[in-house]
Amino acid sequence: MNGGSSSVSAAQSARIKSEPDEWSKEDCLTLLERIRSLLPDGDAMKYKTTESHFDWEKVCFGSFTGEMCRQKWQKVSSEVRKYRTMTELIVDAIEFVKNPYKGKKLKTHPDFPKKPLTPYFRFFMEKRAKYAKIHPEMSNLDLTKILSKKYKELPDKKKQKYITEFQREKEEFEKNMARFKEEHPELMEERKKSELPEKPKTPQQLWYNHEKKTYMKLHPEVSQKELKEALRRQWSQLSDKRRLKWISKALELQKDYEDCMRAYHEAHPDVNSDDHVRSVLTKAERQLKDKFDGRPTKPPPNGYSLYCAELMVNMKDVPSTERMVLCSKQWKMMTQKEKDMFQKRCEQKKKQYDVDLQRFLESLPEEERDRVLTEEKLGGGKMGVKRRDAKKTAKLPETPKTAEEMWQHSVIGDYLAKYRAAMEAAWKSMEKKEKIPWIKKAAEDQKRYERELSDMRAPSAAQGQRKPKFDGEPKKPPVSGYQMFSQELLTNGELNHFSLKERMVEIGKRWHKLSQSQKDKYKKLVEEQQVEYKAELETWVKSNVRHEQHDNTHVSQSNIRQAESCPYTPERSVMFVSHQVWVRVQTHEQDMSDSDEEKSESTDSDEDDETSGSTDSDDDDEVKTHFSRLLD
Repeated sequence: MNGGSSSVSAAQSARIKSEPDEWSKEDCLTLLERIRSLLPDGDAMKYKTTESHFDWEKVCFGSFTGEMCRQKWQKVSSEVRKYRTMTELIVDAIEFVKNPYKGKKLKTHPDFPKKPLTPYFRFFMEKRAKYAKIHPEMSNLDLTKILSKKYKELPDKKKQKYITEFQREKEEFEKNMARFKEEHPELMEERKKSELPEKPKTPQQLWYNHEKKTYMKLHPEVSQKELKEALRRQWSQLSDKRRLKWISKALELQKDYEDCMRAYHEAHPDVNSDDHVRSVLTKAERQLKDKFDGRPTKPPPNGYSLYCAELMVNMKDVPSTERMVLCSKQWKMMTQKEKDMFQKRCEQKKKQYDVDLQRFLESLPEEERDRVLTEEKLGGGKMGVKRRDAKKTAKLPETPKTAEEMWQHSVIGDYLAKYRAAMEAAWKSMEKKEKIPWIKKAAEDQKRYERELSDMRAPSAAQGQRKPKFDGEPKKPPVSGYQMFSQELLTNGELNHFSLKERMVEIGKRWHKLSQSQKDKYKKLVEEQQVEYKAELETWVKSNVRHEQHDNTHVSQSNIRQAESCPYTPERSVMFVSHQVWVRVQTHEQDMSDSDEEKSESTDSDEDDETSGSTDSDDDDEVKTHFSRLLD
């Protein structure tokens, strides 16, 4: 709908612009003044709304009818930005009528002198028709490439002809431009930017300006595009030590700029400049500078994360998509005592981090200290928690509820029970593509809830408990040959004499030694198990969905009211119950697609230790948690 209306509006605007204009400047100003006089006081509506209710017969004057006035207004208003009220819009419209060629539209003025063509464009315009006739099958882009190459190969003597013509016309252009400025001084008003301090450059810009001259001396024929690309690659490969030099220089220049701007505003209090000066450093550059200055590295949030971080150092040969899966399996095989040991080490690291961070903050100036504290607050660090706790006393009390809100809260359970069946029917009648956004949102909310819940629980209790498994649910098979091979070695006790870190290294080595036929054998077994699993999974999920639908018809009003205070609303409950089959099948298909992408098993990959935020097993557990809550 919106797309159609915009295209119609654009067509109308184009038609209005193309019509002959009989309005003088005085007529236009009279029209705008009459519109302004009819605008309502305290106009706060969108300009289109005001315009749609406008009585154009009250605007007409002289020989101009209301319709003519409306069309002229549309033509004038199309030249100014419109995300405002009509009262604000009329001010810019008056300014445009007075100076239609000011600013960016200066070059459209009929008296503005035409710029001369460069030597290359003269050559291009002269030869293009000839080459287009010789090569009719070529596109404009191909012709441009050929003529560009021809011009570069042209002898200096022939090039001089085009250069001479360009210089002659350039002198004439400069004379005409000077005459234009004399005849139209009102169009040449510009903000005096020369007095303002120059904005600071980024480290990469400073380095680019420094290296540009040297590179151009070594490669005089290089184009600007090739120059930028070559220097961009060099900057990306620059060592941290050399990069720090330009980071420090950029910070010094930024500080000088801020001092100059303060002095400038003191000397020119009438100048209104609210431009916020952005930092010259990127996030990565800021982290590098902080690390060099001694900022400590934040430790993992819990024992499990610490274990994964240490284990992954020796998992270079394991595909990145399987690392977290294997870490999770290894963690589950550990005893509670071993898990507690990692949690204890994690708590010690956190305490040491707080000490080191406090020492680092004391070494910083006040502005930098505030920046680091803000980052810690956003990152959920203890420093941020302390600052939040300090401000709790100033928090305002809860806003009082109105009588209507209180009544709504008391009867909402009855209304939910009444319309629950209608909501379920509406959900079931929706197409799959309509459900997908809600499924994603619910999954994100589930992750948020689990994360907040785990923070509230004691670490040992959270690690000691495993997520529940449904009754009769088929066991999920491995998704790749490598995973099946790993499970065999981990469960048969063959690697028990190795330490936890050494087991994954040994598995990778043994997988390397297998022949391709042996790897294919594991792959075939995985495919067979996946086919069986899919059939069993669909049968099991369908039976559970039927059972759940039967249970839903007996939900009492008291249960609905109780659900209002829980993290899972009835709407979300209905959504997750109704599409268990779809979620399960999608999870299974995603597992298989991940497996297919790793047919070669990527055993010699040297990928970084980056892992995906969730694993296949975690996805299953999230769905199970939803389903189990609904069954409860």
